[in-house]
Amino acid sequence: MKAVVMEALDKLVLKDVPDPVIDDNSALMRVEAVSICGSDVRILHRGNPRVKPPAIIGHEAAGVVVKVGKNVTRVKEGDRVALGADVPCGQCYWCRNGMGNNCEINYAVGYQIPGVFAEYMKLTQLVLEEGPVTPFAERLSFDEASLAEPLACAINGLERVNMSLGKTVVIFGLGPIGCMMIGLARTMGATKIIGIEPSEMRMKIGKQYKADEYINPSGIDVVARCRELTAGEGPDIDITACGAVEVHEQAVEMVRHRGYVNLFGGLGKDVRPMSLYSNTVHYKECCVTGSHGSVPRQHELAVSLLEQGMIQVKPLITHRFPISEIHKAFETMESRDGMKIVVHPQE
Repeated sequence: MKAVVMEALDKLVLKDVPDPVIDDNSALMRVEAVSICGSDVRILHRGNPRVKPPAIIGHEAAGVVVKVGKNVTRVKEGDRVALGADVPCGQCYWCRNGMGNNCEINYAVGYQIPGVFAEYMKLTQLVLEEGPVTPFAERLSFDEASLAEPLACAINGLERVNMSLGKTVVIFGLGPIGCMMIGLARTMGATKIIGIEPSEMRMKIGKQYKADEYINPSGIDVVARCRELTAGEGPDIDITACGAVEVHEQAVEMVRHRGYVNLFGGLGKDVRPMSLYSNTVHYKECCVTGSHGSVPRQHELAVSLLEQGMIQVKPLITHRFPISEIHKAFETMESRDGMKIVVHPQE
């Protein structure tokens, strides 16, 4: 089969590799769509302790099950399935209690488990028994279904801040996650949503998600403006869906008393440490938390929301490439000229 192999840092090679061989407890998925994640780009350039080159990376995917082992009951031949990233080990405290994204082993597709930038992927026994493998209906396209993985991460992010009816939410960064957060927050009962984004292209796409207010932060006091829009109180919930330390600091500064801040966007190792005045947290009695990844339950919920049309992801897919143009696909992702970049391994 054709596969994109990361042979070393900064080196992706499209080549022929042996077809995956399944056993009685595994299945074979024909990969139809793969969405490039920012973590794929980071792995390519910076590596990851869980990725040992040569390796097939990639984890946001959807495809068709084409072969199953005789003991497999989770899926059957012909099933259209969406695939997530985080795979619980199933044995530790975190995994046994439904928090597998906090597992110390932290198994993930495209990391220890060979990923999806390939024509086919082996769904191992562990992936089938513990992981996010979710069937979906024909009314949902493969491209859209591949975005269930980041949508599940967005669901996890809003669950961590106790999102509920009547909340005012500020979302910093209107990339794919930020736009999904607007849709999710509205679905979960937010009465005012404020989106903050400096990029004109991302702002234009973000406005399709119908937040109540949009702010370009260039040259203005974002904290003061958000307080003005919330009757001087500050928002109930701040989500930093971008990797800027200044934004993390603004989010804590502006949140209202007893509000929640989710530092969703991770920071690079070369970024200065966040400066946090602890008395702000102390006197506001606010909660500052984070979130990463998701669990299979959230992936199933993401697929259901997509199937029912409750969250729209079509506007986020700005570019599509055949696997033969994988380098161009990654270049487009890194240029930030688009939003979600989808690769089709069968083309």
